[in-house]
Amino acid sequence: MRGPHRFRTAVASAAALLLGAGGLSGCDAAAPSVRAKPRPAVVWDPSPSSVAAVGDSITRAFDACAVLADCPEVSWATGTDAAVNSLALRLLGPERVTAHSWNLARTGARMAELPGQMEQAAAAKPELVTVMMGANDACRDRTDLMTPVAEFRASFAAALAALRTGAPKAQVYVASVPDLMRLWSTGRVSAMGREVWKLGLCASMLADPQDLSAAAERRRTLVRDRVVAYNTALKEECAKDARCRYDGGAVFAFRFGGVQLSPWDWFHPSRDGQARLAEIAHRQVTALNPPA
Repeated sequence: MRGPHRFRTAVASAAALLLGAGGLSGCDAAAPSVRAKPRPAVVWDPSPSSVAAVGDSITRAFDACAVLADCPEVSWATGTDAAVNSLALRLLGPERVTAHSWNLARTGARMAELPGQMEQAAAAKPELVTVMMGANDACRDRTDLMTPVAEFRASFAAALAALRTGAPKAQVYVASVPDLMRLWSTGRVSAMGREVWKLGLCASMLADPQDLSAAAERRRTLVRDRVVAYNTALKEECAKDARCRYDGGAVFAFRFGGVQLSPWDWFHPSRDGQARLAEIAHRQVTALNPPA
């Protein structure tokens, strides 16, 4: 009996295996796996045909042409001055720069104002929006009045969202906040600069510019650390938007010399400083790959 029994057992096992294999094949045929198609990558356009600029006094070219006055014609972003050769002038040419670029920045603005400026920019439907904002959030009368990093980040994220609502395909170039400690280090050698700074210009960093005590150094380091934190927030929030490009810290790293600073306040960029900012922006916007 052992022989026939083993035979029947083997047949039954083989049949079960075949049925199981058939069942699995049937399931595969009836319900094939569905793979989501990858989303196409957004391609950065290095030659946009219109530019809107948002930001603060740097983008308005404050103190670049005359004392205590905006001079938007020499703005790094949208100016028409050939010597500065602004980003918009380089991208659009002299025939189109006036009609196809808009400077919506405001001297004295802080990051909380950026969502409103972005709404204005979106209304113009630009192909590129430039952002340089944050110095005034660190430049306060006292360090405890500096904008908290979380608020700074939230305002910037809200600004990007406002732009996407009105101009979903607009590209964004975000300049890093300049190194305010480097500006102090450069400008403190000027007797005129020190006198102007006594009026309260960026007191959190520039107050008592000749004071090299430990307490003064801690105060300046606190301001610089806040600027670094602001730039980290700009970089991280920009990275969440496929059409946003951060400058990789290029403006923060730029070494403003005396010729790049306003002869009236030794703090804001001069004409030459505006030209250097335009060079940085053009290099970043026209690069095929974003900065690291």
